[in-house]
This record gives sequence, structure tokens and C-alpha cells, in this order.
Amino acid sequence: MGAIETVGLTKRYPRVTALDELDVSVGDGVTGLVGANGAGKSTLIKILLGLIPATSGTASVLGHDVATDGRAIRSLVGYMPEHDCLPADVSASDLVVHMGQMSGLPYNSARERASDVLRHVGLAEERYRPMGGYSTGMKQRAKLAQALVHDPELVLLDEPTNGLDPSSRDDMLALVRKIGTEFGIAVLVTSHLLGELERISDHVVVLDSGRLLRSEATTEFTHATGVLLVEVQGPTDADRQLGQALVGAGLQAWPAGKMIEVQVVDETTCDVVRDLTVDLGLGLVRMQERHHRIEDVFREGGAGSVQPV
Repeated sequence: MGAIETVGLTKRYPRVTALDELDVSVGDGVTGLVGANGAGKSTLIKILLGLIPATSGTASVLGHDVATDGRAIRSLVGYMPEHDCLPADVSASDLVVHMGQMSGLPYNSARERASDVLRHVGLAEERYRPMGGYSTGMKQRAKLAQALVHDPELVLLDEPTNGLDPSSRDDMLALVRKIGTEFGIAVLVTSHLLGELERISDHVVVLDSGRLLRSEATTEFTHATGVLLVEVQGPTDADRQLGQALVGAGLQAWPAGKMIEVQVVDETTCDVVRDLTVDLGLGLVRMQERHHRIEDVFREGGAGSVQPV
């Protein structure tokens, strides 16, 4: 049995269906949960934590029924909320110790665990400062630390990179990946930034208006397309010259902005592209196999607005 299993999970409100017959399985490693705002991500997390009831269907977390074992689930799961919820006049150390005690750890064990997790998330030097003076990145790290303090078997991370600059986002993603690999904790992480999930997730679940659009290994989303992406330099019409030469050689080629896409026929396609580039006196800047991206699923499925980067 996976860390999370749902069968026909449905949540209806008077004017909207937040989840619609959702069948999802989440296993070990890092699972990305992606969808536009209103896709049902937060509703799903609340149901999994036993905070709100489902209208119909079933769900289990670590073998516990969400309808009856909410307290047991919350003792085994770490949760990092999306929004800022940290008390400004409390230090990260005191918060994480308190959350450890709330999860059942004795005081001394909670202090020891708090010290460890704050070091792991990069707050060792700042752990005694009031969190009201923290940067957004530090606040996100503090929220992550409190989710880990009781050594959970599963963590639910709701938009952990929300509000972060590119450098801080990269650091947070590295931490999330580390949790799912080196720490051996199953991770369900939500994001509306598709590129993030491609980088860190072993598996991706795509929701659209409360329905399951797709659930597969990340490698299935990002498999090769059988198309080469070629960039050349030279005269202003260098790409057009090469494109015409490729078509004249019997290959399918078409413009892609300032680059050219070439259909791969067999193992000689790359050689043909290289040789024609040389014959035309052009410089070959880049030739790489184009891969699908998770955003392609939204284009094909007509899902809501989700950002690719």
C-alpha cells in the first residue's frame, strides 16, 4: 500500500465540486501535485489530514482511514502550510520545540530534534532570533523545520517555494529533494510551477478542476519527442538556409523561433544536420533532443493557467 491512497474521493460544496471521483496513489520518494488555483490541491491536503470530511469516496494515509483516524495521521505526518503563519515574537527554536512536543516528543527529545532539523534546513545560526525579523526564505525554512521535527513518515508541503527569489527557490527545492531521498521520507509537494516539479519529483499527479488529469512517473512526462532542436549562427537567415537544406535532403524540418526543429529519422539524422551546417558555412551552436514537459499535459488537456517555470 502506498503512503496515500484515494478511491473515488469527492468533495462537493453547494456551488462547486472541489474533488471529483479522485483515484490517486502516492508512494515513496517525492510526488509532485500540480494544478492551477482551484484545481483541488489544498482541499485534497485538508482531507488527507482529517481536517475536513469528504463527501464520498475513501482515502487512507499510511494505512489509516482519513475519516476515522485523523489524529493518528497527524501524528505521523508533517505539514508545511503555504501561507505565512509564524508568530513574529517567537524564535524558530522555540516554535520547532513546541511543535515537537505537540507531536508527542518529550521536551529534551524535542529540543534535540529541533536543533538537528534547524541545522538541516540552514537555520542553525538564526534559530534564536524572533521570526518576525526573518526573510521570506528563512520563514519558509522554519515552516519546513516544524514539519520535520517529529521524524514523520510523510510530509505534505504546500507551495514551499511561494514568494522566494530564484536562489532561495533552488535551495528549497534541493532540501525537498533531500528529504525524499537521503532522509527516506515520502513527500507530497504542491506547486503551480511546472519546472520545479520536473526537477525534483519522482512522480507527478496533475489535477484539473478537481479531476485527475494524469498520474505518472516524471520520466513518462518528460520522455524524448523524437525531435532535434537545432540552433545555428551566421547570416541573419542562417536558420532558414539550414531548414531549406534539411528539407532538400529529405528530412522534415520547421522553424521554432530562431531555431529549427528536425524530425529524427534514424541514427544518421544528427550527422546530416552537422554536415549540412558545415557545408553552408554556418556555426552549430546547439543540437539537442527535445523532451516533453509537464506543461504539455495542460496544453493537451485544456487545463487552467499553470506557469511553466
